[in-house]
Amino acid sequence: MKKIALFAIIALTASCITATAQNKKGMKKVLFVLTSHSELGNTGEKTGFWIEEFAAPYYELADKGVIIDIASPLGGQPPIDPKSSDPSAATEDTKRFDKDVELQAKLSTTHKLSDVNESDYDAVFYPGGHGPLWDLAEDKNSIALIEAFYNSKKPVAFVCHSPAALKNVKVNGEFLVKGKKLTGFSNTEEEAVGLTNVVPFLLEDALQTNGATYSKVGDWQPYAVEDGLLITGQNPASSKLVAEKLLIQLNSKK
Repeated sequence: MKKIALFAIIALTASCITATAQNKKGMKKVLFVLTSHSELGNTGEKTGFWIEEFAAPYYELADKGVIIDIASPLGGQPPIDPKSSDPSAATEDTKRFDKDVELQAKLSTTHKLSDVNESDYDAVFYPGGHGPLWDLAEDKNSIALIEAFYNSKKPVAFVCHSPAALKNVKVNGEFLVKGKKLTGFSNTEEEAVGLTNVVPFLLEDALQTNGATYSKVGDWQPYAVEDGLLITGQNPASSKLVAEKLLIQLNSKK
């Protein structure tokens, strides 16, 4: 009887391991790409990525079973915009992040962008912050990565300033955003934070120059636009909306 019980335990354990492996195999996997740029132009102030725009989508997806890896141009710890950790910018998701030692440790060891491969993921998500205006807008690895995801019919999602990463992305010789409906941090929002003359370009203008059909709502109001594989959000308040739309697309793909 003891031997039978032992074999039963072994068989059950093996079955659980197999089931877990199968479940993981069927789970969706998303790459988050963060900026490595920390200098706010010539102001002497710091910038980076905006915590809410990282934390809200991260938890929205991770809580639904999505596996997430994080990358940045330089790898390692990406810079956090200090203003995004101010109590006035706090949300339930940023408060959760502040206590999440595991995620903070994961964030400190991001993959180098040049080392990641589109084929390992089902979608890519770019959180914002002012940093992307300087590095991701021009980063050749990022540009190639977005092109690879899009050409492979995989969703590409951006929020706030991160659509800047689309500035030099082309598909079939044309700007990816040409003729696409999208949104991003507006000129009036940039003016409201006093950085119109600091940023290297105004996102709203740059997207329209490249042929995008840009739309927006009132400053700081949640707003997200979906046009095929392209999903964009206007500002920090829109980050969870973008993640929700991305999740729907992921779940629609077998």
